[in-house]
Amino acid sequence: MKRREKLNIPKTPERELVKEFYRLSKINWGVDDGFYPLGSCTMKYNPRINERIASMDQFKFLHPAFPELAQGALEIMYELENMLCKITGMDAVSLHPCAGAHGELLAIKISKKYFFEEKREYERRYVLIPDSAHGTNPASAAMCNLYVREVKSDPRGNIDIQDLKKKLGKDVAVLMMTYPNTLGLADENIEEIVNLVHQNGSLLYLDGANLNAIAGIVRPGDIGFDFVHLNLHKTFSTPHGGGGPAAGPLGVKKHLEKFLPYPRIKKEDENGKSNYKLDYSNKEMSVGKIESFFGNFPVLLRAWAYIKMLGEEGIRKNSQIAVLNANYLMKKLSEKYHLPYPRKCKHEFVLSEKGLGVKTEDLAKALQDEGFHPPTIYFPLIVKGAIMIEPTETETKKTLDEFAEAMLKLFDLSHTNPEYFEKAPQKQAVKRVDMVKANTKLIPSERWKQAEQKDEQKDEVKE
Repeated sequence: MKRREKLNIPKTPERELVKEFYRLSKINWGVDDGFYPLGSCTMKYNPRINERIASMDQFKFLHPAFPELAQGALEIMYELENMLCKITGMDAVSLHPCAGAHGELLAIKISKKYFFEEKREYERRYVLIPDSAHGTNPASAAMCNLYVREVKSDPRGNIDIQDLKKKLGKDVAVLMMTYPNTLGLADENIEEIVNLVHQNGSLLYLDGANLNAIAGIVRPGDIGFDFVHLNLHKTFSTPHGGGGPAAGPLGVKKHLEKFLPYPRIKKEDENGKSNYKLDYSNKEMSVGKIESFFGNFPVLLRAWAYIKMLGEEGIRKNSQIAVLNANYLMKKLSEKYHLPYPRKCKHEFVLSEKGLGVKTEDLAKALQDEGFHPPTIYFPLIVKGAIMIEPTETETKKTLDEFAEAMLKLFDLSHTNPEYFEKAPQKQAVKRVDMVKANTKLIPSERWKQAEQKDEQKDEVKE
């Protein structure tokens, strides 16, 4: 409003603008372009009907400041809470968290309230985190001023029971597990782990980012987990690229329900008619609000539509196909690639660069020229040169065979012609970049040369 000069906006014909955006869209890679084998990210196909529902005017023009006027939206969220309880075996769910890590943070806040205010066990200031867990787990603990102890994995990719026993003392509040873990493996000692944690008086938390492997088959609540967060944008269908959007609801058992964020959604039946309202009655024991309004509604809406569309049988079949696809691909690739944990996987598996003629990074770049998005690389950290592959349930056998053929071809090429990888990718809009410089000099491209010249001048002065 205070501007005294006109904005210096270039005048561009509409036709030129359309052509430029269309050109950019063609060089971008999306899940509709081809196979997206990113482990842990579950970059699967998102049904278009979900997008149409989320884009309906009745939903997208709702104002979050007037929630009780939107009875339909409240009913959908109430139903979603109940469906997620049924899938996870939890007693209550909060839809407030807007990311997986946000759900983790809420879980640790609840555990602090549970131990410090209800049980008066102030010594419980440690969180145990396996070295095969997701990377955000220790950050969530640290943000709540708790300390982290890492628990090692055994040679089969399970939690090392002896190491767990050694570190599981009366100062431990929570064991945060990713189940299945980031190696794509279900812990073979899960019953013993549950018993050890609960006998110690600690809580057992499930990072549910890998629920894609067990949804409809195994309920975390039946295993013995006290709380679990879900990544709706991974397991239950929302476009996931570019850092969002996301939703990370937290499910809890009955003894933790009173600590959930307020408000909760309450259903009241009067004269045969249901009415939904926001309930603030748990305000006294709640950890408080963690989100201004009621979570990321468009993502919740997509998840609701996805679960409704598939039903119990469809959710279970999704998980079964995801596990089948992963094991099929693992079997084919392990003929040449090193498989550090050679046993049946769940929805994803991890190869290593051992025996490969080039580095994992080089393989990922060359794979782009074969028409495939690279898998997750260098994670989890416990596998040297990790190559984490998750085919998801939405890819066909034909696609998996084509991907396997490209991977096996590049493995052979890494030994017969390793020089080929030095310039890869060569067929993409963006060619080979200097990874070190890209990470250490985060400067806009138009200022790159100017910055380099200044660096050179500084070096000369130092010399």
